[in-house]
Amino acid sequence: MTELSPPRPFIRIRGRSFVALVLAPERPVADWLAGLDDQLQRSPGFFDGRPVVVDLTGLPVAESDVPGLITALESRDIRIIGVEGADDSWPGDEVWGRPPMSATRADRLIEIPDETAAAAPAPPPDPEPATLLLDHSIRSGQSVTHLAGDVVIIGSVASGAEVVAGGSIHIYGALRGRALAGLAGHPGSRIFCRRMEAELLAIDGLYRVADDMDPALRRRSVQTWRQDDTLFMAAFD
Repeated sequence: MTELSPPRPFIRIRGRSFVALVLAPERPVADWLAGLDDQLQRSPGFFDGRPVVVDLTGLPVAESDVPGLITALESRDIRIIGVEGADDSWPGDEVWGRPPMSATRADRLIEIPDETAAAAPAPPPDPEPATLLLDHSIRSGQSVTHLAGDVVIIGSVASGAEVVAGGSIHIYGALRGRALAGLAGHPGSRIFCRRMEAELLAIDGLYRVADDMDPALRRRSVQTWRQDDTLFMAAFD
């Protein structure tokens, strides 16, 4: 009798996209770092635990101390996972020790089957809804990320919590944490909340911390939108 060996399992490799912040330094670098320090003083926990990509395309080829810039960012506890736009003439492991980054792709599952076995095709994944609806509040320390469209929260967002959306954000309660809309490249996205007490608001890369918000808008129903390179806020009531 021939002994049958057990079939070899599939090898599963998961591809997944993560949201990373992008810092784009500008000349003069010393002034840009001073502006960054000012923002960090007003929102000291903004970069905590967040992956960051440094976009160097705004610096000229003749920039002499790019490695020093990368070191300066890391000394501020900014976790750099990669760079883009680096010039070949720039020296230093500080620059080339990071992988070059490209645009992210959607989460997908890759299966590598045994080529000697006939495998049934995997069923197509269910389409992701354009709007994510959550009928509960977001507690401190929690993070909600939905890049496929809008996020609607029937509840509040606590201080220390975060909501990230590719489109607009609608909060039918108090917004005390951070809301980042338009991260899929949609500058027309907006942020709506029933009670404004936010730590940070951002739309497509422009952001405003609590110290930059009009005190007259606190605890009111507010919408936030982007026009050109400015964030505007206005009350509904």
